[in-house]
Amino acid sequence: MTTTTAHPLVTRARRLAAELLVPEAGRVDQEGVPASHIAAVKRSGLLGVVAPVAYGGAGAPPAVLRETAEILAGACCSTWFVQTQHHTPVQTLAQSELPVRERLLGPLARGELLAGVAYAHLRSYPRVPVRVRREGGGRRFDGTVPWYTGWGLNDVMLLAGVTDAGEVLFAFAEARDQPGLRASAPMRLAALTAARTVSLELTGLWLPEEAVALRMPYERWAPGDRARTLNANPAVFGVAEAALCLLDEEAAAPLRARLADVRRRAYALADHPAPLERAEERLAVRAAAYEMLRTATTAAVVAGGGRSMALTNRAQRLAREALFLLVQGQTAETRTAHLRALGGA
Repeated sequence: MTTTTAHPLVTRARRLAAELLVPEAGRVDQEGVPASHIAAVKRSGLLGVVAPVAYGGAGAPPAVLRETAEILAGACCSTWFVQTQHHTPVQTLAQSELPVRERLLGPLARGELLAGVAYAHLRSYPRVPVRVRREGGGRRFDGTVPWYTGWGLNDVMLLAGVTDAGEVLFAFAEARDQPGLRASAPMRLAALTAARTVSLELTGLWLPEEAVALRMPYERWAPGDRARTLNANPAVFGVAEAALCLLDEEAAAPLRARLADVRRRAYALADHPAPLERAEERLAVRAAAYEMLRTATTAAVVAGGGRSMALTNRAQRLAREALFLLVQGQTAETRTAHLRALGGA
């Protein structure tokens, strides 16, 4: 897949992938993302790729974020998944006018802190897994966060809940066990166990008002979240390309041409100025990207033969990572569209 930008962060991502992530990916898959990998990502500047320049970030365009995501995901999907959480808190703070922006945006943009996110449960609304109420000059959080990635690696988390008035509220908390916040044991998953995913039990976690980063009616927040889920995830193209690299050129060439075509269409839609327009087309291209991911990783397993069944085999790991990407960020809308595409509808 050809490089679309000459941005310095793309060069750094490729160097990080070649020198650290690819050589260590098999061990990381079995043992977990080490703190040293996170330290290397922090030093690289990649955590600030879309952060404002005024706060120490690169202020790069979306194409750079997409390409660095492809590179990292194809090199070590677990490390990519931990660090990709960070960009939502950065973008949330960049658009916020609340005091927490001045306290945290700089450290996050410069890679001094790594942030995780705990907000996917908002997509189950009107069911409310996490409720927020006012208490003592701050906010009290109660409920369960089903999935939180990067536990033990992240410094802070962006935690979301819903108020009694139907507002979504996001606030920053330290990513550690504390009064009112308890993490489960790390989950054992078919893929990306290495990313240290836990569930969080909230029993009166209290955060001061100055920790709040965003508050708005659910109906105003939801369209923006929907727009993010309609498009193909760049990690899909990174993992697919990594799988094609395991084939000889004769087998890889036609698949690479098809992958490049889907990628081009996906990114043209992602750059469309109206993010909710052409929703059906976006969902169709998203499903086509998943089909190419399945084809590419299956081809890598077939080419590897019996060796592909070893847990240390790269083709087998990429195939498991592909399974993970099928459901990562999934919503009822994307699930329905994907199943319809699989059925040939």
